[in-house]
Amino acid sequence: MIIPKLHYITQGDTPKEILENIQKACASGAELVQLCLKDASEKKVLKLAKEAIKITSHFQTRLIINQYYKIAKDIKADGVHLEKTDACPTNIRKHLYTWQSIGGTANTLEDCKTLINKEVDYIILSPFKVIISSDNPMTALGLNGYTAIIEALKTKTPIIGFGNITTKDVAEILKTGVSGIAASEAITQNFDVIKTFNQLLSASSTLEQRHTFKNE
Repeated sequence: MIIPKLHYITQGDTPKEILENIQKACASGAELVQLCLKDASEKKVLKLAKEAIKITSHFQTRLIINQYYKIAKDIKADGVHLEKTDACPTNIRKHLYTWQSIGGTANTLEDCKTLINKEVDYIILSPFKVIISSDNPMTALGLNGYTAIIEALKTKTPIIGFGNITTKDVAEILKTGVSGIAASEAITQNFDVIKTFNQLLSASSTLEQRHTFKNE
């Protein structure tokens, strides 16, 4: 299962705004959208998810549902992303289609090890920088934190960086061994930035291929 290198995590104050942002992200070249709606009823999320998948399907963009795995299965989304307080990925796997992916959020080396043992398909490691608006501010990992965790893990599971990341951070973050980037605000403020993110991320994979070729 290939996990795209750029994840757009949705923002918006209303369902209408979230859907407009998904439309803009897909039209700007987003390969994966994570639908994230906090403090809403399951019924409201389901209604929004059904509209979201119409948009993402049209653009052949992957849709991941944050937390609500039953909704992910119901609408045949590409997968579900679990926060640290959600149910165990191993148990949720039993309820999904075999082709659906499961991602998990981690903040520490131990979090990552736990998720890898539970065979998630990718990990979002956050925050890179402090997220000021967060109700539960966590220690920013920064480049040193990312490097230390990824060197200790030595895993093939894709690690995606998240937390106030801008295009200026990408080159340095990729040197830590991170596979890709998740962004929310940076993209919502200017959807054209998706092209820049994609160029920076694909340039890294081109360099990897060249490097491998030289060593063969």
